[in-house]
Amino acid sequence: MNKRKHQILFRLNDAEYEGLKRNVTRSGLNREEFIRSALKNVTFKELPPIEFSEILKNLRQINNNLNQIAMKANSYGFVDERAYRENYSKLQEQIGEIIRGIY
Repeated sequence: MNKRKHQILFRLNDAEYEGLKRNVTRSGLNREEFIRSALKNVTFKELPPIEFSEILKNLRQINNNLNQIAMKANSYGFVDERAYRENYSKLQEQIGEIIRGIY
């Protein structure tokens, strides 16, 4: 049995409707969930840009690479400087992309 038995119909002008659609898209919720959340005074956080997941994946890979370099350094007593510098450069590139995305 459906717990939600009350239906409300209301009208919006074009600007209000476009604003609602934009906010629903940014929130990642469907329209009904968005309106219910707004009625509960929920603060919405925008979904991150699509590129965010790719950057996060890259950062995780770089983190994994640096951890492997650190493990080798501990076990063999030296650092693979070339691998370290490559990963350091990749890390700096990803940080730059994040900064450009924010500002």
